[in-house]
Amino acid sequence: MGIALLIGGGLSVQVGLNAQLRQYLGDPGLAALGNFLVGTVAILIYLLLMRANWPSVAALRGVPPVNWLGGLFGATYVAASAFLAPRLGSAPLLVLLIGGQLLVSLALDHYGWMGFAPHEMNGWRILGAALLIVGVVLIVRH
Repeated sequence: MGIALLIGGGLSVQVGLNAQLRQYLGDPGLAALGNFLVGTVAILIYLLLMRANWPSVAALRGVPPVNWLGGLFGATYVAASAFLAPRLGSAPLLVLLIGGQLLVSLALDHYGWMGFAPHEMNGWRILGAALLIVGVVLIVRH
């Protein structure tokens, strides 16, 4: 949980860096491209250092096309964040993003979609989501 908390904090910094990169480059798509280029190089270095076992061409062909869409969601997140951060600010943007993540994740968990183990919706989960939504409203409006 501590690692997840640290990564969440890093996302706040990432949003700011991408928004600044957008200002320098003039386009949220170019900021996203820069973000992914640096990230790709970093992951490639990691994989080379860890001597990763690369998948075969047959294994790559066996991946259902829908499973590659994670990259599309990631690119959309980075570009939209670079565009929205200067307009909304860091806290409102991130609480809105987290609110959207929470609502969708509750449905994914409840129904066991996307390969997640089912976690039935219950009063505590609904209360937690409602409190987060109240928090979103308070942060965005004040």
